[in-house]
Amino acid sequence: MKIIDVRTAVVEANFDWTYVRVYTDKGTFGTGECFFAPGLTNIIEDLKQVIIGKDPRNIERLFVELQHATSGAGSIAGFAINAITGIESALWDLKGKELGVPIYQLLGGKYRDKIRIYCDAHGGDDLESLNNVLRPRQTKWMTELGVRMEHENPDNAIRFFGSDNLDNYTPEAYAKQARETVAKGFNVMKFDVDVPSKFTMDDYNRALHNMEIKQMVGFVEAIRKEVGWDIDIAIDCHWRYNPNDALRLAWELEPYGLLWLEDPTPPENLKALCQVTKNTKTPIASGENLYLRHAFREVLESGAMNIIAPDFQKVGGIWEAKRISDMAENYFVGVVPHNIASPIGTLASVHVAAASLGFIALEYHADSVPFWNDLLMHEGEPLIQNGYIKVPEGPGLGYELNEIAAKKYAKEGELFFGEVLEKVKNK
Repeated sequence: MKIIDVRTAVVEANFDWTYVRVYTDKGTFGTGECFFAPGLTNIIEDLKQVIIGKDPRNIERLFVELQHATSGAGSIAGFAINAITGIESALWDLKGKELGVPIYQLLGGKYRDKIRIYCDAHGGDDLESLNNVLRPRQTKWMTELGVRMEHENPDNAIRFFGSDNLDNYTPEAYAKQARETVAKGFNVMKFDVDVPSKFTMDDYNRALHNMEIKQMVGFVEAIRKEVGWDIDIAIDCHWRYNPNDALRLAWELEPYGLLWLEDPTPPENLKALCQVTKNTKTPIASGENLYLRHAFREVLESGAMNIIAPDFQKVGGIWEAKRISDMAENYFVGVVPHNIASPIGTLASVHVAAASLGFIALEYHADSVPFWNDLLMHEGEPLIQNGYIKVPEGPGLGYELNEIAAKKYAKEGELFFGEVLEKVKNK
C-alpha cells in the first residue's frame, strides 16, 4: 500500500476546521483534523511530497520524516506541527479502517465505554466565529440565523474572545448560561472570567484590580448557586495574569470547589505557574499552547500543573497525545484535553481519551454552531448524549465526514479535497 495524495478541506465554523485526507493506491483514505492556523492548507500541500509513495501504515516513521522536513521552519512547535497533526491523525483513521478496528484498539484498548464531555459555556454572549488571526467575522450561517457579532473595537476579540458589551457580563447572565447548559445534559462546564470589565485599569498589563477579582468571584458564586454541588465547574483565564494576582484569584475561588482553574498565567514561564499551583487548593490546569511530549515532560517534572490540557489537534497527533497522557499518569496528573474541533477532531480525541487512564473530561466548544452534528455521516441521535460521547466501535474514527454538509459550510477560496467549489453557498 502506498500514499498517492494528500488533500484538504476547510469548514468555516466558530473557527476554521481544517480536514486532511490521505489517499492510497488501494482506493482508500483516512481523514484527520488539525488546529487552525494562517496558511495551514498551504503547509500541508508542501508537506505531502514527504510522504507520497510511502507506506501509510508506518505512522511513527512518517511522523519523524515530517518533523525532519520542517526542522528548519520549527519542528518542535507552531503551525508546522498543527499540519503534521492532521496528517498523522488521518493515517490512524486509515490504519484502523485497513485493519477493521477502531483506533482505540490500536492504542491498547479502552478504559471506558463513554467519554465525559465538558461544555465550554464561554461568558456573557456566546462566541460565534473568529478567523485565523482571532478577528470576528460574519459567516453565512450566522447571517442565515440572524446572528451578528459586533465589536466596538475589533482588537477586543483578540483579548477577550467574545462580545465587548459590558452589559453582557453579569452574575445573572452566567447563572442563566449554567442553567441552560445543565438542561442540555452536561454535568461539567467551563466559563471564561477574563472578560471586559469597567474595573480594568489597563488593557495590556497582567494586573488584576481588586474589583475585577470581586467581579470574577461573583460570576462563579452565581454559577455554583444555580447548579449546586453535583455539577463540576471549571474557569478559564486565557493566560492573562501575573502570578501574584492569579494566586489572589485562586484563593478567592477556593470555597467554590472548582474542578480546575485554567491558564491563570502565561504557559511559557513555568516558575510563575508553579508559584500559583503550589500555593492554592484550587487545581490548576494548562497546556493547550504546548506542543509534543517534550514540552509536557518539563511541565510534569516541575509540578507546574495539577491537570494538563493538551490540544490533541495540534500536539503532534494521536500517538503523541497518547504518549503525553501516559506520561502524565506517571505523575498522577489528570488530563482534560482542550478541544475546539469539529466532530472529526473530537472523535480522534475520544479514542485517545478512551485509552488513557488519567482522562477526566474532553472539551466541547461548539455549542453555538448549529451544524456541528450534521458534519458526520450517521443517523439518529446526536454524537453527544447527556454529556457523554459513546466510544465508537466502527473501524478507524468510527464515522465518516458528511461531505454534503461540509460543502455547504466550506470556506470560500479553499479547495474541498481537490475540488473547486462555487463561491455562493448557503443560499
